[in-house]
Amino acid sequence: MARKRRGLSEEDRAIWDRVASSVTPRRPDRPPAPPEDRAAPPKTPAPHPARDAEPQPQTPRPFRIGERAKPGTGGHDLSPPISEAIAKAPVKMDRKAFGRMKKGKLVPEARLDLHGLTQDQAHPALTRFISESYMRQMRLVLVITGKGKERDEPGPMPVPRGVLKHQVPHWLNTGALKLMVLQISEAHLKHGGTGAYYVYLRRHR
Repeated sequence: MARKRRGLSEEDRAIWDRVASSVTPRRPDRPPAPPEDRAAPPKTPAPHPARDAEPQPQTPRPFRIGERAKPGTGGHDLSPPISEAIAKAPVKMDRKAFGRMKKGKLVPEARLDLHGLTQDQAHPALTRFISESYMRQMRLVLVITGKGKERDEPGPMPVPRGVLKHQVPHWLNTGALKLMVLQISEAHLKHGGTGAYYVYLRRHR
């Protein structure tokens, strides 16, 4: 019985030797290997470390509120206190008269006390008082609002202390009253201080 070499019969080996002798190898020092009679085993793919590795739990980095905030971006959108806003208002009346008024040297010609009134009551009362004073050609009148007090029970919306103290300047600067009022200023201590306003009226024409 003929002995097989590398899985080939003697006859197949002889045929292969004749074919191999007629071919010039690319590299003379390495003769071509005879073909195998069985398929090469499939290659096992190399493991992909990023895909096949088990996901590792990550510990969150400690975070401090505001650490990514840009410098110089602080501040807020809150309105300034009413006293500050009125103090920064431009002087429209005669400056010498304004200085005397701030020092309490001008005597108001009429006064309105809004203590104890609601906004719905105070607004028409203020409108009537300013209109009558203007028609009577008065120049300086006093409106007393009080400094206000803290609310006993805070509500869902923030309410400034002294509702009328905040609302009166707004009312005087809107609508028909704006056409009659020339200057608003907090009163001198002798006339009520921060709980009252000097209202300097325009000259009636």
